[in-house]
Amino acid sequence: MDSYRQLAAAQKGRGRGAPAYSLYVNRPVGRILAAWAHTIGLTPNQVTAISAALSIAAIAALAVVPASVWLGVVAWLLLALGYAFDSADGQVARLRGGGSPAGEWLDHVIDSFKNVALPLAVVIGWYRFVALPSMIWLLVPMVMATATTVQFFAMILNDLLRARQGVAQAVEMGGSSVTRSLLGLPTDYGVVCLSFLLWGFEGAFVVVFTLLTLAEVGYLCLALPTWFGRMKQL
Repeated sequence: MDSYRQLAAAQKGRGRGAPAYSLYVNRPVGRILAAWAHTIGLTPNQVTAISAALSIAAIAALAVVPASVWLGVVAWLLLALGYAFDSADGQVARLRGGGSPAGEWLDHVIDSFKNVALPLAVVIGWYRFVALPSMIWLLVPMVMATATTVQFFAMILNDLLRARQGVAQAVEMGGSSVTRSLLGLPTDYGVVCLSFLLWGFEGAFVVVFTLLTLAEVGYLCLALPTWFGRMKQL
């Protein structure tokens, strides 16, 4: 309980427009996991390793196990827990007095792996186990993999270049707009994880995943010119 109270009083600032699931669900769950991990003596890197193991297990299962309702539930649970532990590693680092460049590097490498591997697991699962009306639908998760990778790299590069110029990251210590958070839900990794509850309902999942992909592409088309404009101002 002491660890949990310390974390509640030392949360990092909210990113401007952070999606609602990440903000209101994943971070609080991660806080509970971080308090537990700190209590039993886990290091931030060990928490990151747990996050990676859970995510990899889900991604592998989607690629090699025939699609079913129960697999969708298991995949969602593993992905959601992996995402929560991904939030917990940084919180454990704060409890221990701060993180390290190596820990931050490891966290970002795992995140970049998930951005590519999860949509590609969908490609494999659809190709092997789902009766798609046309193979052209396999392009949908490929587009998702491309869009999420570009977004992640651009966001990391934004922070890197801003820091190099001595410009603080854009955070809102008092909280982000609820409206902006809700509008960002379709691009939230947690919502993508949640969509796998439909993995056993093939037609519904194809529709929902396609809509999430369109939302991700739409967000990226709006964000990239804005970010480029900010880089020109540095």
